[in-house]
Order: sequence, then structure tokens, then C-alpha cells
Amino acid sequence: MKKNFLNAFKISAAERKRYVLSNDKDFEVLSKCKYLEKSGLKAEDKILVRLIKSQLQDDWRSPLVKMLNALKRKYNLKP
Repeated sequence: MKKNFLNAFKISAAERKRYVLSNDKDFEVLSKCKYLEKSGLKAEDKILVRLIKSQLQDDWRSPLVKMLNALKRKYNLKP
């Protein structure tokens, strides 16, 4: 089944290495993200898609911390 998804969703070798694609839902999420990225999204929606894709990474916490830090800076909040 996994091999079918690799071909059907055109998952690149770099994406297979970067993301944990252990079940069908992972492939579905990545496929929908790739589709949305090609659809001319607004900047804030692109950020959301990037965040969603980061959840497929083995170390998914680091992108969350990075985004939270960016929000703190944006609103000039102290730790």
C-alpha cells in the first residue's frame, strides 16, 4: 500500500527522507499540503501549511518552538 501512495502522490526521495510517512494518513496529509502549496495561498495560509507539514517530521517539536518564538517576537512578549 505504501508504495502505491509513493507513486500516486509523487513523493520525492527528499520528502521520504525528511518526513515520517508511516501510515496512509501521513501520505494523505503530505499530498494535500503539496496540493495547497501549488494553489496560490495567502502568506498566513502558507505558514499554516508549513506548520502542518512540520508535524510529519521526526522532530516535530522544533518547528513548533520556532513558530511560538516568532509569535512572541511579533508581539514583543517577554519569556
